[in-house]
Amino acid sequence: MIVIDLIILAVLALASAAYPRARRFLLQKTGLGRGEAVFSEDEPSKSLCEVSPDKIPAFAGEDYVELNGNVPCFTQYDFDHITGEVFSDPDRLGRCGPATAMLHRSMMPDGERGGISEVHPTGWHTARYPGLIEDDYLYNRSHLIAYAMTGQNANPLNLITGTHHMNHVGMLSFELKVLQYLDDSDGRVLYRVTPYFKDDELVARGVEMEACSVEDYGAGVSFHVFVYNYEPGITIDYRTGESRLMSD
Repeated sequence: MIVIDLIILAVLALASAAYPRARRFLLQKTGLGRGEAVFSEDEPSKSLCEVSPDKIPAFAGEDYVELNGNVPCFTQYDFDHITGEVFSDPDRLGRCGPATAMLHRSMMPDGERGGISEVHPTGWHTARYPGLIEDDYLYNRSHLIAYAMTGQNANPLNLITGTHHMNHVGMLSFELKVLQYLDDSDGRVLYRVTPYFKDDELVARGVEMEACSVEDYGAGVSFHVFVYNYEPGITIDYRTGESRLMSD
């Protein structure tokens, strides 16, 4: 069995120079790479939050965890057919679903973001914790696809109730990787953010973020992570969005 695995790896290595995208997906499908999810190359992929929510680890104090060996679940169909931005219809509770985009620097806005206070995502509460949170407020209206990427602003299909920490620390670090790549190249990035709501909870437990640069087959930017929607020192009732100090 070891010999067979070595032969397959050797073949993939020879093919990688000419077909780096094929190498990525072959590694994923053979199980010799770190990826676990397998989808047909002839149909759209889905995020792990949609098909295998049991693969989302319970929060254990980290800002994020890698999923699927840090390999996005995208298929060849996604690379060939996704254009622009695609937003999901709200579910029966009014909650946002996956947001997907084929990003390019030409989509990035020139002006500053306008107000979005008229949008009230599910679970929204105005909760202040002065001295504990940088701008006092626990919750942000968190963009799934960041405004800086496409100019999407007060779109209720693109906004969830997210903690200050998730929005300004957890998600931002990965958004900056994508924005830096777009700034530095003329390439595209296939990008998807999926909020994960447990059962009938109104506040997401976090967001699954996937990205892969297209023309260089992930060499420029590629990740697959789950960022937790939490705030240090605060206990959140994800069912309602209510919150309290952990010491209370």
